[in-house]
Amino acid sequence: MDTAPPQDARELTYRDAVEADVPALVELVQSAYRGDSSRAGWTTEADYLQGQRTDPEGVRQIITAPASRLLTFERDGGIIACCHLEHRGDAAYFGMFAVRPGLQGGGLGRRILAEAERLAVAEWGVREMHMTVISIREELLAWYERRGYRRTGKMSPFPYEDERFGVPQRDDLQFELLVKELPTPVD
Repeated sequence: MDTAPPQDARELTYRDAVEADVPALVELVQSAYRGDSSRAGWTTEADYLQGQRTDPEGVRQIITAPASRLLTFERDGGIIACCHLEHRGDAAYFGMFAVRPGLQGGGLGRRILAEAERLAVAEWGVREMHMTVISIREELLAWYERRGYRRTGKMSPFPYEDERFGVPQRDDLQFELLVKELPTPVD
C-alpha cells in the first residue's frame, strides 16, 4: 500500500463529470484497477482480471443516466479520482470508485467516500449506501468495513460472458453487497 502523506483538503475540488471527461475517466479507472499501472496502488485487480474495467460508452451512460452522478475529483486542474452515485429509493449505490494509483494510501479515498456519503444524504435523503465488491478482495472489503460498511453475504454473479468488464483469470469471482446506514438528514 502506498504510504503517501495525507493530502490537504483545500487542494481537492469536485464536480459532476461531463461528456468531455469520458476519455480521462476511462483512463483513470483503467489505471486504478487493471494492467501494470494499477500495481502502483493497492486496488489492483490485475492478478485475476485482465482487459478493460470500463469503456467510453459505459462511462457516458453513467453520466447521462437519471438519478445518477459521476463525480470527478480534481487537483491542479487534473482529474485524480472519481466515484459514481446512483439514487435507488431509500438507498444510494456507490461505484466506479477510482483514485490515481500513485495517490492511493494517503487518505484521499477516505475523504472521497465520506463526501459521497454526505452528498447522498443531503441531496437524496437516503438512509443507506450500498455497493458491491468482488468477494475475494479481502483487503478492500476490510477497508470498507473500517469505514462502517457491513458485509451482507448477499452475492451476485460476475458477468463472465461480458468482456466489457474484463477477462476473468479465475472461475470463483462474484460480487458481495455491502451496506452502511447513513445519518438521518437534518433539516
